[in-house]
Amino acid sequence: MTNLSRRIRRISDKEEADIQRKIASDPDAPEATDEQLRQAKPFAEAFPDLAESIKRARGRPAVENPRQQISIRLDPDIIDYYKKNCGKGWQSRMNDDLRKAAGLKKAG
Repeated sequence: MTNLSRRIRRISDKEEADIQRKIASDPDAPEATDEQLRQAKPFAEAFPDLAESIKRARGRPAVENPRQQISIRLDPDIIDYYKKNCGKGWQSRMNDDLRKAAGLKKAG
C-alpha cells in the first residue's frame, strides 16, 4: 500500500450519493447529453487559432545563441560546493565562473 493510498479517506455510499446529488443539482454545470457528446470536437479543432497561440506561448522563449547540453565529469566536492553555495541557478553560476577563468566576456 502506497503512502498516498493510506492518506486517502474512503467515502461511504451515502457520502457518494450526496456528492452525486449536488453535482446533478448544479444549474451552472448541467450534464452533457449523449447528442452533445457526439458533436464535441477536440479543443484544437474547435479553436485552432487559440490552440496555436497557447502552443507557441509554452516553454522558454527562443534565444539567439542557446547553451549546449554536454556531459562532463567533475569532482563531487566541486558540485557540492556550487549546489550548497549558489543554490538554485548553480549551473549558471558555474558557467559564469568558467567564463571568467577563460577570460571571456559575459554572453548576451
